[in-house]
Amino acid sequence: MYSQDLSVLIVSYNSHRLLPALLHLLKHELAPLNAEVLVVDNASHDGSAELVEKDFPWVRLLRSAHNLGFAAANNLAARAATGRHLLLLNPDALPEPGTIARGLTLMNSDAGVGLAGGQLRDEQGRIQPSARMFPSLPQEAIVLSGLAAKFPRSRWFGHLDRSWADPAKSAAVDWVPGAFALIRHDLFELLSGFDERFFLYYEEVDLCRRIQAAGYGVMYWPELRVRHIGGESARTVQGETVAKAGAQLTLWRARSGLLYYRKNHGWLAAWCVNRLERGWHALRALLALRKGQTEKAQESTLQQGLLARAWRDTLGGRVAPPRPW
Repeated sequence: MYSQDLSVLIVSYNSHRLLPALLHLLKHELAPLNAEVLVVDNASHDGSAELVEKDFPWVRLLRSAHNLGFAAANNLAARAATGRHLLLLNPDALPEPGTIARGLTLMNSDAGVGLAGGQLRDEQGRIQPSARMFPSLPQEAIVLSGLAAKFPRSRWFGHLDRSWADPAKSAAVDWVPGAFALIRHDLFELLSGFDERFFLYYEEVDLCRRIQAAGYGVMYWPELRVRHIGGESARTVQGETVAKAGAQLTLWRARSGLLYYRKNHGWLAAWCVNRLERGWHALRALLALRKGQTEKAQESTLQQGLLARAWRDTLGGRVAPPRPW
């Protein structure tokens, strides 16, 4: 059914600066493997597609006339892929030498694992959240309150990011980031891939829920080490607010969060999460004004507006706005 052992799927949006280093690395790392690389260009306007076509003719380039988002673009690549395993890889994620080969070996050694990720590190070598648990209303409140950051070693306060756990130990987890994720191709097809209503953010959380519902595990393997910059494509989107923490597009993250909660937990959960965050920013703005911190108050007021818009745009998490966002 599959002619390759591995298909590496890269979704590119204005990634001209990042792609050369990644593709040169992949050519070397994949040489001893039976593997292919597919790049989906999401209507970039920085010459990314032309770069791949000219300098990397061995890469299978799929051009999209419109920005499909992360979920739909990966689904497009997966339909064209011929590998038994898929590696979802962001343009700003550089696997360390041997990581991809080790990942394939681990996937082949345990048929019960449906999807697996590795240890993500930033450019300074600091470990990023790489093995995570499903979000919930109480945990959202804990993160907003600052308790998660204040007590990272607590199993309760550090639950979402598993900040209490030893990052050097393998573990079965709820989900791993889509920046680097290995998944069985037949399972991805069985589940019809990503839910394309998620333009960006939460799509891998939703997929991991469905993987586990199908009886497969999600694993974190720290021996698979990846240098991950994070947020590079988000910073190229014009006219959108990028959050200081995590370099996420605030409106898009809020939209996807509502879609996720409505789909998996119902209308009330989506409403509560949205109102919780809006209420927190309202309180933050009020306290900032009392302290004369005008800029901080304006920032929180902006966040409130974006969260309210996300609720309207998605009809309370019921529908996704038309693509591209």
